Amino acid sequence: MELMLVLRVLLRRWWLVVVPVVIVAAIVIPDFLSNRSAISGGYTVSVRYSAAQVLEAIPGRDGDFQDVWLASELTVNALTDWVRTSSFVEEIRKATATQNIEINTGALAIAADNRRSVGVLYLIYPDEAVLQSITQVAIDVLKTKAQEYFPQLGGQAAQVTILDTPIITPAPPPIANRFAPFIRLGLGLLFGMGLAFVAEYLDPTLRRREQLEALGFNVIATLPRE
Repeated sequence: MELMLVLRVLLRRWWLVVVPVVIVAAIVIPDFLSNRSAISGGYTVSVRYSAAQVLEAIPGRDGDFQDVWLASELTVNALTDWVRTSSFVEEIRKATATQNIEINTGALAIAADNRRSVGVLYLIYPDEAVLQSITQVAIDVLKTKAQEYFPQLGGQAAQVTILDTPIITPAPPPIANRFAPFIRLGLGLLFGMGLAFVAEYLDPTLRRREQLEALGFNVIATLPRE
């Protein structure tokens, strides 16, 4: 019964429900159709690399090729953790500054992953040209600065080899941006429904026998509309 009452209110005040939705749609649909959100996530690039320690820089020990591969895996693991830190971002900032390139470190997003002896560095930045410079700087930092943060490298830079050519592509927009138009339309619908119930609550008109009975009146008969 309560569901029927809700439906009756919404059907009676349907224009109050529709008006906010139409207003919101008029605002969000042009932006949605213009497809400007295709690059709202900026630009991204991934760099795959392998890495290993310089064997001459660490104390000699008995071992085999398995130890060499294990050392390479541990080196990649260390670099994967390092590129997520503020010190790596600071090294990039200082290196780009020497090239007269100012970057907004707050807009630079860095992520990393690794599978055994192969690491992947992900960079995201709003400007494509600047990201191209950042990518090259990040590679140089990987190749020349790791020994300053990892004493186990024996003071020698890690041997970093880039496995493929980094290609910059538009980054997909954040999930919140993709669904923002639908969320706004949904909020507009909820607001319209709220308006309908408020208008119904403030309306003193009695339309159905249930409303009279709720006030304590006994209804003897009703007349059909037709």
